[in-house]
Amino acid sequence: MTDSQPTLDRYAVMGNPIAHSKSPFIHTQFAQQTGQAMQYEALLVSTQTGELAKAVETFQSVGGKGLNITVPFKQDAWRLADKRSERAERAGAVNTLWFDEQGQRLGDNTDGVGLVRDLMNNHDYQIAGKRILILGAVVRSVEF
Repeated sequence: MTDSQPTLDRYAVMGNPIAHSKSPFIHTQFAQQTGQAMQYEALLVSTQTGELAKAVETFQSVGGKGLNITVPFKQDAWRLADKRSERAERAGAVNTLWFDEQGQRLGDNTDGVGLVRDLMNNHDYQIAGKRILILGAVVRSVEF
């Protein structure tokens, strides 16, 4: 009888800098709580032109399932996505890439919806009728 280890689904966050990211800890804890067999790591990507594309290609080619993308690569990730959600299109940036069975790269941007849900659900802050300015790599003003 042999002990067989479950195949780990591989995920990562890519950025520069990245050492400060809490994503590996958060996602690993969530996977353990929900019984998922996964590995989640932080990958430092050079800011040289084309390096994000190479890093995503390499990650995908070794069977990676999906990526979170952080500074300064969200607009570059938007360009790498074969298909994008409406949110990603509106933002002009992608913070989540995953790969379908045909190898297409699907992109979404969960930054805005994540902020809104956090404000409303965790802080009981009502945003209806308010103007919120979000400062980041791209500056946008959104009315709710």
